[in-house]
Amino acid sequence: MGERLDRTQEVGGSSPPSSIARPSSLVSVLLPVRDGEAYLDEALRSITEQTHEHLEVLVVDDGSRDGSAEIARDWAGRDARVRVMRQEPQGFVPASQRALAEARGRYVAAMGADDVARPHRLETQLAVLEAEGLAACGGGVEYFPAATDGLRRYERWLNSLTTVARARQDLFVECPIGHPTLFARANAIAYRAVDWPEDYDLVLRLWAAGGRFRNVDQTVLDWRDHPARLARTDERYSLEAFARCKVHHLRAHVLHGRPVVVWGAGPVGKLHARVLLDAGVEVTAFVDVDPRKIGKRIYGIPVRAHDDGPRDGVAFGAVAGEESRARLRELAAEQGRREGDDFFAVA
Repeated sequence: MGERLDRTQEVGGSSPPSSIARPSSLVSVLLPVRDGEAYLDEALRSITEQTHEHLEVLVVDDGSRDGSAEIARDWAGRDARVRVMRQEPQGFVPASQRALAEARGRYVAAMGADDVARPHRLETQLAVLEAEGLAACGGGVEYFPAATDGLRRYERWLNSLTTVARARQDLFVECPIGHPTLFARANAIAYRAVDWPEDYDLVLRLWAAGGRFRNVDQTVLDWRDHPARLARTDERYSLEAFARCKVHHLRAHVLHGRPVVVWGAGPVGKLHARVLLDAGVEVTAFVDVDPRKIGKRIYGIPVRAHDDGPRDGVAFGAVAGEESRARLRELAAEQGRREGDDFFAVA
């Protein structure tokens, strides 16, 4: 975890001993920030004006060079629920680890320093988490001030994962919880440094431990898109990095040495096949419906028609788009494959 600083560098109160009981309804909001002065004030206002008022806001200033620290200290001076910690620049994961280590609440909520929480966000998520016994939940999002077609598609997909079954079914399509909407039991999650998206890694570890999660069916966050977002600037959020994250967790928890058949010989299938091969997983065939591809070889692996494809091993339905995934799910069911066992949709 991130190295702790002297208590004299904190504003808004000191942390309790680790053995202290966590209040039953206290929500600890984790808010790492670096050079976020353009949006931090709005983010903090949206959190401190929540309808669920029993909260603390843990702002970790990760070496900001702008006015972020001053904005956070001003809020701490006006609202005792806000605590500010400063550290040398270490990155998002150490800052999040620091915030989580300092959290006093039984529940934690992630929050982006550039996003805006809807007023009922914490109240809604806490109610769902407790009523359903979930380990974590996310929520509906709306991108602003504008969004590309790709972001709108992701927004619609994310907002559709409102049951545990749907979130589990599409777990390896993309990260099923938008991280700034994450709401979880404090003892259920942990951050770690990885060479792929740390938020996706967190959710996949939660799944591997048997945790249940879904998104609440209300919009809880306005998700700001801008050129400086980590998802746009950090190579750990590349398509290849996402594929490496999926393959790592599937190899560790599902594949257990079984070979893989990649259904789809397009860009998505080729990417996942290459990452599988790099991870030492045997890929026995590609399966495709395009007659122009059937009979060819990709990475030395044959491309076969669906009716001629291997029936053993694990099938990766590696296509982009909801309609194509739905069709592959139908074909998997016809073969007697079970989703989550020997068939997985990836994208």
